[in-house]
Amino acid sequence: MNKELIKYPLGLIVHPFNGYWDLKYESNRKTNLILSIVILFLLSVTNILHSQYSGFIINLVHPNELNSLLEVTYVVVPVLFWCVANWSLTTLMDGEGKFVEIFTSTCFALIPLIVIKFPWIWLSNFISMQESAFYYFSDSVAVLWFLFLLFVGNMTVHQFTPSKTIGTIVLTVVAMGFMAFLCLLFFSLIQQIVSFVTVIYQEIVLRG
Repeated sequence: MNKELIKYPLGLIVHPFNGYWDLKYESNRKTNLILSIVILFLLSVTNILHSQYSGFIINLVHPNELNSLLEVTYVVVPVLFWCVANWSLTTLMDGEGKFVEIFTSTCFALIPLIVIKFPWIWLSNFISMQESAFYYFSDSVAVLWFLFLLFVGNMTVHQFTPSKTIGTIVLTVVAMGFMAFLCLLFFSLIQQIVSFVTVIYQEIVLRG
């Protein structure tokens, strides 16, 4: 059973069309959800380890300035934003995908980012500046592989044509930007309210 749980996600990224078809119509939804959460967790851990232990040639984060919570946020928030935005749009565009299916297909698309980036956490400590080109090349391969899987997953889950899938992805990215703007606006407003209440409280205390 454990071997199947490992074999299935790895098989999906190699044969995405068949893999995503099975993900939507034939596999166990509860198992897929658990695997998706595990994948999201592993990518978060990979990000943290990459920022902490990667070689100085490719590491842009100072280990003493590492915030693990932020590294997790950089993974989880974009995925959730993508899923919410995609589900909201595709509901209006007659997409067949449910929110859980969008979430699982998105998380499975993240696997190349783990498989390719994880070994480089240690390998990057033994490469020279010239050899760093291999790292950036493999990093580009991981991103392109992820985007391809995201495209195939979105197309299969919603049963869209390739052109409609591309349009949906573009609109989803725009919607994510709008959601991020609203969140920043909301937190800025909350910060101003807290600051105002704090000033009022201090004035009352000082005058009292």
